[in-house]
Amino acid sequence: MIAPVAPDAPTVGRGIGRWLREAATSRRPLTSIALFVGTVVAAMVAAAPVIGIDGGNPLEAYRALFDGSLGSDRGLAETLVSATPLLIGGLAVALALQGGLLNLGVEGQLVVGGLAAGAVGAELDLPTGVHLAAALAAGAAAGALWALVPALLKAFRGVHEVITTVMFNYVAFSLSTYLVSPGGLFVSETQPSATERIRPSAELPPIWEPTRLHAGFLLALALAVACWWYLRHTPGGFRLRMVGANPTAARFGGIEVARVQVTTLCLSGALAGTTGAVEVLGLHGRYFDAFSPGYGFDAIAVALLGMVAPIGVVAAALVIGILRAGSTLLQSQAGVSKDLVTVISGLVVAAVAGRVVVERWLDGRRARQRPAAAPGDDRPPPRAELRTELDPDPEPVEART
Repeated sequence: MIAPVAPDAPTVGRGIGRWLREAATSRRPLTSIALFVGTVVAAMVAAAPVIGIDGGNPLEAYRALFDGSLGSDRGLAETLVSATPLLIGGLAVALALQGGLLNLGVEGQLVVGGLAAGAVGAELDLPTGVHLAAALAAGAAAGALWALVPALLKAFRGVHEVITTVMFNYVAFSLSTYLVSPGGLFVSETQPSATERIRPSAELPPIWEPTRLHAGFLLALALAVACWWYLRHTPGGFRLRMVGANPTAARFGGIEVARVQVTTLCLSGALAGTTGAVEVLGLHGRYFDAFSPGYGFDAIAVALLGMVAPIGVVAAALVIGILRAGSTLLQSQAGVSKDLVTVISGLVVAAVAGRVVVERWLDGRRARQRPAAAPGDDRPPPRAELRTELDPDPEPVEART
């Protein structure tokens, strides 16, 4: 039976989400690696004039980035520490985009996930292992619940998720601030704007002494493999990609689009909540108000650079992690503001988004140069023409049986 779904209103948000999905998705999988490297290089080249305007030397700045991120054991460990939340958060954004949804509420879901994990880690007294699992599960559940209302509004009322998830960010920020403020439910007796320290039984153990690298990085890699397996080798993942590719065709194929959309956003929220939990349990040792420097927003750049594929997200998180880890030496060694890393991240998104414009121009040029069909020639038109004239969404659907 086909589930009734309210039609979407033609909003600006839907256009933005569609454009970003097209920009992030390559139509030539064999050239994905070249596109990835080219995008990063283009962003670095485009950032060079900005470095010059800031009074620095681009070559010295990039050498400082390398020395601070990959030039030593400590730098490499800090790169992996920085990449961990970006990887899980990027998976959250990428999973939603694969399902045709743009989850801009990752930051808010990350905050409530971190708060839930910090509260469970500090307040409960459970055996080692069980306590850690309970704290991680609490973070994931909080993130999923925070995404549930936007998911229901999207699936059954047609309210675009861009609007609701963004608004829920502000609710999450205000609620978490209140709960760890003086008189709040989870505020510490000795540390304002924070929870009590989590118990040792709930901590993610270090994996590279004496650096700060913890087991959360291994968990992030495991989640990337799990997401890839779910999307490519399970019926649920197939339905998710079908709805993301063409919800109308999926509906006529017997897929309950509303249920898939709710599931997709909740899974995305669970990953975002896990991001906050991993940061609290592995790095900070307690929940601090505003502990995230914007991981949820940077995760959007990671997902786009990674072409919304789990394996690509791993590579993209490492690249952004290198930029973040090297930003300290960027300021002290090259005399360039570390905020330049934010500029480079933005240029990466611009380069990814600009790729679709170039591809469309090349498609149109090839179509104009192709000779018109002779009278009586009933052969089907080339794929590029079909895509331009008939198919508004050129992403191919890999049907599985």
